[in-house]
Amino acid sequence: MPTSHITQFLLEATIPDQTQEPLGSDCLYGLYTSWCILHRISPLEARHFRDALQHHGVEPGKTRRRIAGPAAADYIISSYPPFSSNAL
Repeated sequence: MPTSHITQFLLEATIPDQTQEPLGSDCLYGLYTSWCILHRISPLEARHFRDALQHHGVEPGKTRRRIAGPAAADYIISSYPPFSSNAL
């Protein structure tokens, strides 16, 4: 399983932070796919991504990390529904 880019993802898009709640697998995978898009890398399937994270000592839902960097901004923006001026 190709996991060489997982280390780079963890270094660029997350920061260990014991003050934060653990990130769940959905959040981490969404962040990962945003990071992959920005780096023009084909993302691993979700189950392979989870396996790669565990190989790197990151257990979704238990390891406390904070999202960071451009992928975090992209993930946050893409996670919210589009703004509609009709809602005003």
